[in-house]
Amino acid sequence: MKLILAVLCCLPLFAIDGVVINASTGKPQAGVQLNLVQPSQDGMVPLGETVSGADGAFKIDKTIPPGPGLLQATFQGNTYNQIFTPGTPTSGVQVKVFESTNDPIVANPAEHLILLEPGDTEIKVSETFVFNNQTVRTFSDPVKGSVQIYLPPAAGGKAQAIITAPGGMPIPRVPQKSARANFYKIDYPIKPGETRMDVNYSVPAGTKFAGKVVNGPAGTHIVTPFSVTLEGSGIISQGQEPQTQAHIYNITGTDYDVTIEGTGALRNTTASASDTGGAAEDNGQPKIEVAPARVYSKLGWVLGLAFAMLALGGTMLFRRAVS
Repeated sequence: MKLILAVLCCLPLFAIDGVVINASTGKPQAGVQLNLVQPSQDGMVPLGETVSGADGAFKIDKTIPPGPGLLQATFQGNTYNQIFTPGTPTSGVQVKVFESTNDPIVANPAEHLILLEPGDTEIKVSETFVFNNQTVRTFSDPVKGSVQIYLPPAAGGKAQAIITAPGGMPIPRVPQKSARANFYKIDYPIKPGETRMDVNYSVPAGTKFAGKVVNGPAGTHIVTPFSVTLEGSGIISQGQEPQTQAHIYNITGTDYDVTIEGTGALRNTTASASDTGGAAEDNGQPKIEVAPARVYSKLGWVLGLAFAMLALGGTMLFRRAVS
């Protein structure tokens, strides 16, 4: 079997042809720009391009060198990717694109979790947004962004976002300044399906932390390790998550100002649980968590924040189980 896979990986892919379908209307879509590229250590190598015809049909008569190919379809300013690995059919391909909208109801996050991990020198903050776009349109608002976040002045405007789109790989993004001081936007289209955004930053260590919720308090929770508790305005304690014993707080308004008691990190809690068989061992590879009868059954692992994201994912599932 390994020999067969090795041979397949060495075989080139041949011409790609098919039709572009506008999944919002269910009809073929003309005028869609299609680019065939191949990922490499030096970035994307262009192989060929074309534009879909009046009947949505397209063909790129180009042999892809050994390895995977990536077909990028650009429609109304948004790009839709389709990966072709050796052995994947390349004839009669159906590429789906969606109409764009800036209606904010499409982009309202289903969950917004804020993880605080106070340490001796800094407070690590991880904000996770989960969008569940159940429409047949892509939300895109280049002016306001798909989501806006508040960065405390002590963060110095430094934050990193990791975005995982439906069926896609994690993509890094740097939040951009908005018109309001200390508010930043992430401009990335919210396509039909589940999109996850993880925003990470830090502030110097201290016993005080204040923040703002841009999209309103609905579905927003603060999570802290079991050794860390919060008191202050704008939050209500919801108890502890059973597995990690993490504390969960609901945010009651658009502003919160809390006093922090204790230090700790959820990744340490998760590691301890793993040692006792309470959680799967993290090997740095993407994982799928199966949770029947729960809305979010797949929570991606993101780069170096794997342990923290696991804790957040578990908290999310716990919140849904008890709600």
